[in-house]
Amino acid sequence: MNTAFVTPTQLTSSELLGATDDLELIAQRVVEGFMHGLHQSPFVGFSVEFASHREYMPGDDLKHINWRLFGRHEKLFVKEYDAETNVEVHLIVDASRSMIAAGKWSCAAMLAAALGHLAIRQRDAIGLTLFADKIQTHLRPRCTADHQLEVLHALARPQDHPACETARVLHEVAELSPRRGLKVLISDFYFQQDELADAFAHFRHYGHEMIVFHVLTPLETAMPVSGPVRFRDLETGEEIVTQAEAIRDEFVSAVEQWQTELKTLCQMYEIDYLAIDSETPLPIALRDYFQRRSELF
Repeated sequence: MNTAFVTPTQLTSSELLGATDDLELIAQRVVEGFMHGLHQSPFVGFSVEFASHREYMPGDDLKHINWRLFGRHEKLFVKEYDAETNVEVHLIVDASRSMIAAGKWSCAAMLAAALGHLAIRQRDAIGLTLFADKIQTHLRPRCTADHQLEVLHALARPQDHPACETARVLHEVAELSPRRGLKVLISDFYFQQDELADAFAHFRHYGHEMIVFHVLTPLETAMPVSGPVRFRDLETGEEIVTQAEAIRDEFVSAVEQWQTELKTLCQMYEIDYLAIDSETPLPIALRDYFQRRSELF
């Protein structure tokens, strides 16, 4: 995955869809637990429809008891309901200039496509927002096959990738879909920590669950090069020429500290954090994540 954009064929390839089919078996346990709270209390009082009866258990709300059945069977049964509205899974993908480096954009697009596929399989609504210095694309959450194709085409469309030096645009993103749901933020997070903290607080204000996927390249985490190197900031255009050996240890240490700070920030706001290597096969990265999540439920 080393191109600046991907094609609709790649995003709907049998390899990708097959991988997500395999992940479905693992994701099922995750969805049953991780999204359990999202499918219940937020939708009580919304439009709901009757699903089935089950025997009364201590602690059940008495208002859901079916007294007619009690009269016939002399047993207490409660009504169960399904919310007509699915969970909204909002995919928020950083399309700024730094994301074109070493296949990060391709990785992010494929990741969003795979997560969207899993959400649709769970009959959840998916939305998509691409952002850089401003919002570039926004598709409101829906749960149809046609909408999934629309999401895939938006991800596959060649992007402008403008520079983006601030996370303030995320406040606007947070206001696009305030209804409680799952926010999936995919970025390389070249933002100030205080700006990110404010943005995370904005999302959490609406009661959203959040997952942060931090996309990084091997060059950023290990700097596997030697000799003279030229570093160019893709957001500002600033360049530095130096010797790789002279800065490697300090560079790697600084990146590790940065990741630790971002992970700590996510923990403060109860946001799930996962670092993604742009060269790691996507099925492996996602399988590891879902397996780790499934152990919690």
